[in-house]
Amino acid sequence: LRQVNISYAPEYDACVESGLYDRLTGANLLIPHTESDDAGMMPGKYRILMPEEIPYVSYPYEWSFSQLKDAALLTLEIQKTALESGLSLKDATAYNVQFHKGRPIFIDSLSFERYIEGEPWIAYGQFCQHFLAPLTLMTVSDLRLRQLGSRYIDGLPLDLVSGMLPISTYFNYSILAHIHLHARSQVKHQDAAKTQNTTAGSKLSKSMLASLITSMTRAVERLSVKDVPTEWGEYYLDTNYSEEAMQHKETILENFANNYLGPDKIVHDLGANTGRFSRIVAKHAKTVIAHDIDEMAVERHYRDIKSRGATNILPLILDLANPTPAIGWNLKERSSFPDRAKGTTGVALALVHHLCISNNVPLQKLAQFLFELFETLIIEFVPKEDSQVQRLLATRRDIFDEYDVAGFEQSFSRYFLIRERCAVNESSRIMYAMTRRV
Repeated sequence: LRQVNISYAPEYDACVESGLYDRLTGANLLIPHTESDDAGMMPGKYRILMPEEIPYVSYPYEWSFSQLKDAALLTLEIQKTALESGLSLKDATAYNVQFHKGRPIFIDSLSFERYIEGEPWIAYGQFCQHFLAPLTLMTVSDLRLRQLGSRYIDGLPLDLVSGMLPISTYFNYSILAHIHLHARSQVKHQDAAKTQNTTAGSKLSKSMLASLITSMTRAVERLSVKDVPTEWGEYYLDTNYSEEAMQHKETILENFANNYLGPDKIVHDLGANTGRFSRIVAKHAKTVIAHDIDEMAVERHYRDIKSRGATNILPLILDLANPTPAIGWNLKERSSFPDRAKGTTGVALALVHHLCISNNVPLQKLAQFLFELFETLIIEFVPKEDSQVQRLLATRRDIFDEYDVAGFEQSFSRYFLIRERCAVNESSRIMYAMTRRV
């Protein structure tokens, strides 16, 4: 539930009476809500809203390039539509966007205020810091600079971004105007309330502001990243599965998913890569959160589900050896990955050997970690005789004495009941379906 205070009543009424709320929700740009009769809120209540529930909250520092780009374009489209209805966005933070039913959607129905002729767009600086700056860095420099977003929760400082960009970007009008010159203005006027959220520091007519939004939309649309090879981005092209083994693995997963999942389940596919197995799981679950450490793999996965119109798969970037932490005020403003995943279902295929051997995580520690997250677990064990494990051991001493089938089953049996066990044909790999011990 969300409370609308009496102080915001004129803005809320303007959003509804102008038809903006209906336009945005009708176009699937804004999360819809119903008004609730709940009386247990704080004093000063005007309305109580009950928004449509989003199954899983994600954060911009977990998104791929195209996800952040689509969120930016959504925000600009909403600002354009708001202006046409006589209102304007007063917030343009990336945290006001979530991914729901396969697409980005704006979740803050209280981010609108009545437009005043001649006033600049108050959220301009916020948009540049949350969207344009990181997108430009990822385009010009490196996709991994996305991670700066978790350090700068209020958006990337433009002076920092300006200093990181090459001299060539000064010859790009959009980057020059919205990042380099904007950064100089912020440094010159340290009072952020005066300059951070102003549009070029001058008054703009409504038509000029609309033109600015159109120009910024084109600038975002022109940003792109090259589809370059990465360590895991080509994983499915470099497996040791025979065609028979791959088909059998898919059949096992289909059977396990049919037996242990359900239309009400949220499933976390750990190490999902570009989503080959996520698509199987998605047929048997409410929502699949498809995590992978590789930025380009997640980028390709998102492009794929977008092109196919898939509505219940959400690709996200996650390093399981260093999971997304809780950050922000009192470490409660943005929740950690473990906090958001607790009580759900996990799928971990071709993952155990990477964590246990590449990252030196003992089997027992891995089992305990997954036990704390998942009520149900579908997992694959890849033993030492597998060529992929041999590749990992080629450059290091084998100190993993307990890394075998017996050690795996012993470790996981402390925390889970093994419901089914099935060897993958033409391989030494084994698939398991487990449920948490209580």
